[in-house]
Amino acid sequence: MLEKINELKAQIEGLTASNAADVEALRIKYLSKKGEVSLLFNDFRNVPADQKKAMGQALNELKNLANDKINALRDAVESVDTVGEGLDLSRTESPIRLGSRHPLSLVRNEIVSIFARLGFSIADGPEIEDDWHVFSSMNFPADHPARDMQDTFFIQRNPADVLLRTHTSSVQSRVMEKTQPPIRIICPGRVYRNEAISARAHCFFHQVEALYVDKKVSFVDLKQTLLYFAQEMFGPATQIRLRPSYFPFTEPSAEMDISCNLCGGKGCSFCKHTGWVEILGCGMVDPNVLEACGIDSKEYGGFALGMGIERITNLKYQVKDLRMFSENDVRFLEEFQSAH
Repeated sequence: MLEKINELKAQIEGLTASNAADVEALRIKYLSKKGEVSLLFNDFRNVPADQKKAMGQALNELKNLANDKINALRDAVESVDTVGEGLDLSRTESPIRLGSRHPLSLVRNEIVSIFARLGFSIADGPEIEDDWHVFSSMNFPADHPARDMQDTFFIQRNPADVLLRTHTSSVQSRVMEKTQPPIRIICPGRVYRNEAISARAHCFFHQVEALYVDKKVSFVDLKQTLLYFAQEMFGPATQIRLRPSYFPFTEPSAEMDISCNLCGGKGCSFCKHTGWVEILGCGMVDPNVLEACGIDSKEYGGFALGMGIERITNLKYQVKDLRMFSENDVRFLEEFQSAH
């Protein structure tokens, strides 16, 4: 028997396997109930009494050797088998087409980045709002046309008006209610207005508004902020001009034009041969707005500005039809892969 044990030890030490099936076959050959090692244990009862101790030790060593060898082979083939896990063998050999960021996201991120360099942080708020935060806190008179159903999507009227926000100024009012100056925020988000959809208008679009409230804030601060933004967004040669305007929540108010980035201000069809293109509205925060939000207007002042992201995207990438931004045309979106 000892000779047989030594022979099996030599065989087991030289075992190899290339896959899990080979390992299982070796286990059955040597360690199953009818395996060669098991058969030796069955013959153990025929061993003379004076040899049982030595032979028993030899048999146990053989069984342990077989178990260790089989387990080692199993671990080896399993590690090889898992190398290919995660590979999709059904995938075609053609390169995968990469996606691209939406042009509105690209422009939004760029605007946020520019204002971040000026110390503005992002503020967000709900798209379903109440009358107070959208209109009343922003100094809209009770009979202002923007409250009419033709402009605003109302979800619920009396007793309390619930609506889809028409501008992100509602975020400004929420921040001013809960935060004392200094306040320096930028509010990007989607807004809704009850308008007919066309190449130049849509019932939903995206805005970015900025608010700065602190002591001794002046119109000069506003103008320098606007000039910095325009030149960072459209190039260092960009010029700006401010025209008097009216907004309920700012006084004085202005609309800002930039020199046409297509003709350099010389005049073309895009700027209607004026050399200027309007991009945003702005002004000094009306004291009534500050007081409505719990801020002392005698101690603090501020400026606000707002722009449509679609408008800025049109100027930057010459997209003439607003509907392209929401139609999910892959051919259109692929044009912006290099703009990341």
